[in-house]
Amino acid sequence: MAENKECSSSWGTPFSGFATTAIHNGQDPEQWSSMMVVPPITPSTTFKQVSPGVLTDGYDYSRGGNPTRRCLEKCVAGLEGAKYALAYSSGLAATMTIINTLKAGDHVISTDDVYGGTNRYFQKVAAKFGLEFSFVDFTNLDNVKAAIKPNTKILWVETPTNPTMKVTDIRAVADLEKPSECIIVVDNTFMSSYFQRPLLHGADIAYHSATKYMNGHSDVVMGLITTSNDELYKKLQFLQYATGPVPSAFDCYLVNRGIKTLALRMEQHQKNAIKVATWLQGHSGVEKVNYPGLPSHPQYEIMKKQATGCSGMIAFWLKGDLQTAKTFLQSLKVFILAESLGGYESLAEHPAIMTHASVPAAQREVLGIGDNFIRISVGLENVEDLIADLDQAMKLASAGK
Repeated sequence: MAENKECSSSWGTPFSGFATTAIHNGQDPEQWSSMMVVPPITPSTTFKQVSPGVLTDGYDYSRGGNPTRRCLEKCVAGLEGAKYALAYSSGLAATMTIINTLKAGDHVISTDDVYGGTNRYFQKVAAKFGLEFSFVDFTNLDNVKAAIKPNTKILWVETPTNPTMKVTDIRAVADLEKPSECIIVVDNTFMSSYFQRPLLHGADIAYHSATKYMNGHSDVVMGLITTSNDELYKKLQFLQYATGPVPSAFDCYLVNRGIKTLALRMEQHQKNAIKVATWLQGHSGVEKVNYPGLPSHPQYEIMKKQATGCSGMIAFWLKGDLQTAKTFLQSLKVFILAESLGGYESLAEHPAIMTHASVPAAQREVLGIGDNFIRISVGLENVEDLIADLDQAMKLASAGK
C-alpha cells in the first residue's frame, strides 16, 4: 500500500509496471501507417474487404470489432493480468452478457449486498427466463456452501460490496467444492485493476463498470469483462457480437485515455479516503464507519491479503433518522449529491432512496441499508476541503434533529 503511513505495510505488493502497462499496452504506434502515438477514434461502422470474405486485420463490421475498441481491450487485459478483455456499452450490459452464457434451470449464487442494478436485473429480468438466483452473505462461507446446488453455474462475488463495503475472500470462494462447470465472477468496480486482480485469486471472470474508476471522469458509461479462460472468452465474444451491446469508438477512446492516469488517481483517492474515514470514525455524529482500508473494518485482514490498497469508497451510518440524513446530504457544498462513483469529483448519496431503491425493503433492512445510511465516493479534491465540508454538514444535520 504505497506511501500509506496510516495503515500497516503488510498489504499486497503493488503490481509491477502497472502505470507502464496502462500507458503502453495495446497502444503501439507501429500498428498505424502514420505511426501516431495516440490511438485514433475510428467511427467507421464498416470496413472494405480485399475480396468477398477477405478482411483486413479481421474487421468487417464495427459491432464485431473496431480498432479503437481493440486498443482499449488489449490495455485492460494487461491491467487485469488477463489473456482477454471485452468492452460493453455499460456495466449492466456486461452483466447481461455473462448471464447470457447460462440456460433456463441454471442457478446463480450472488452476494446479498450487491449493486442495486445487478439485483434488479437478476430478480426482475433474468429470473423471468428460468434462471434461479440466491442471495447470501459471502463473508460467511458456510452460507455459500449451503446454497450450492448441482445446477449452480455462477458464484457472483462483489468485493467490496456496494454499498455497505463488505469484503469477500476471493481465494476461499474459489476453493469451495462446487459443480465442475461453476465459475467465479468478481465485480471489481470498487477497487479497479490497480488495487485488486481477482483472476490472481482464482476468479474466472473479473469485470468492471468502467463508468467508475477505470474511466474516472464521469463522462462515459461502459462495462469491461476480463478472463484468461479460452472457452469463456469465445462464448463472451460471440455474445458481444450476437447481441450487440458494444460501446462507441469515442467512448472507447475516452476510457483508454482515462486509464492512462489510473495509477495516479487511485493513489490519491486512497490517501484522501483514509483521512476522511478516520475523521468520520472519530465524529460524535457517526454511529459506524465501514472502510476496508482501516483496521476497524471486520474483513481488514482479508482485504490486505488480496489487495494492494483501497479505493475512495466509504460507507457510514449517521446517528439520527431519515431527516438527519437528508439535511446532511442537502447541506454538502463540495461533495455533490449524486449517484455513481469513482470520478475525480467527490459524491455522496442515500442508497435506500437512490442507487438501491429497487432492492426490496425487507432485504435492505437486513443489509443495513437504512434511513441513516450514507455512501460517499471520495474524490481528488484537497482533503482538508472535503473534511471541512463534511464537518459543516454534520453540524447542520445535528442541529436539525
